[in-house]
Amino acid sequence: MAYILRIFALVIKEFLALLKDKKSRTTIIVPPLVQLIVFGYAATFDLNNVKFAILNEDRGAAARDLIQRFEGSKSFEHIATLHSNEEINQIIDNRRALLVLHIEQLCTEHLLRKEPCTVQVILDGRNSNTAMLALNYVREIVAKFNLDWMSAHTGQKPPAGLTMRAWFNPNLESRWFFIPGIVALLSLVVTLVVTSLSVAREREAGTFDQLLVTPYTPLGILLGKAIPGLIIGLGEGMLIVFLAINWFKVPFQGSFLVLITGLMIYILAVIGVGLMISSMCATQQQGLMGAFLFLVPAVILSGFATPIANMPKAVQLITYLDPMRYFLIIVRRSFLEGVGVTYLWDQMWPMLIMAVVTLTSAAWFFRHKLY
Repeated sequence: MAYILRIFALVIKEFLALLKDKKSRTTIIVPPLVQLIVFGYAATFDLNNVKFAILNEDRGAAARDLIQRFEGSKSFEHIATLHSNEEINQIIDNRRALLVLHIEQLCTEHLLRKEPCTVQVILDGRNSNTAMLALNYVREIVAKFNLDWMSAHTGQKPPAGLTMRAWFNPNLESRWFFIPGIVALLSLVVTLVVTSLSVAREREAGTFDQLLVTPYTPLGILLGKAIPGLIIGLGEGMLIVFLAINWFKVPFQGSFLVLITGLMIYILAVIGVGLMISSMCATQQQGLMGAFLFLVPAVILSGFATPIANMPKAVQLITYLDPMRYFLIIVRRSFLEGVGVTYLWDQMWPMLIMAVVTLTSAAWFFRHKLY
């Protein structure tokens, strides 16, 4: 009994130590709340307001009825009416619409003659998960249309035959979407962990003061901490690209030079964040907690697994502060579309600004901790 009481006293002591220390209280309370808010609002696989366009080559009542079902659905948002096949390229390429509904000529006439007609859905396959969800919504509406038409026209076989065509990812292979994203994810994890522990490790080991008496300037010390992270991050990222192409057979359509440039800018932005965290921390444990606090929201808000368009508007604005958001677009478009730097520059310059701001902030925090 006395032994149990001693253990109980030790437990009470540990709780008091945790609760009395401000940093420990913050570590216990703040990260879980941040993760809960991020997951609660950002991590959703539901699709709302799927943007779609219509190419209707039939002016009959059946086509109008089918279109009204899509327009009346809470899951879809009609953004454009097309007049030719050539317009499909532009609206899908520019991501203005996730899908185009194409109703063939004389569709109503075929149905009235108790013959099937073809309804084609053209999907943006770059995000295979989103495309599959949208396709399921389309199938539900078309299936309901078929049931209502058959009940109103006795003897009619299923009238509207749905055909699917996915651009950029014809078979909607999920690995074509996820594996390029892993380049961004693992580069973030490795680089952030390496840099967020670098300065804190010196302080915890007691070698930080020794660094200060060397001929290095604070800027030189920071560069010495940043360059290994850059080399490791680039090496990790290019290794995953190599395996994605040669082992998992994900097609690469773009330029390696453009991809490496984007990867380098991305890693510089992450290094800035990691060095900021490390410069503010006194121990490696604090550095790890700081890295974790940044890492999980960065992954969720980037669009790695769940579409940014599904998130609330306020959360979507926060995603513009996430470097992973921009690099995911670069790496996925490089793999599946093969676009050049002209089309990807609008994703690179925000990361450049982030790199400048975070590295400058890291230098300021480093100097602030010195003096």
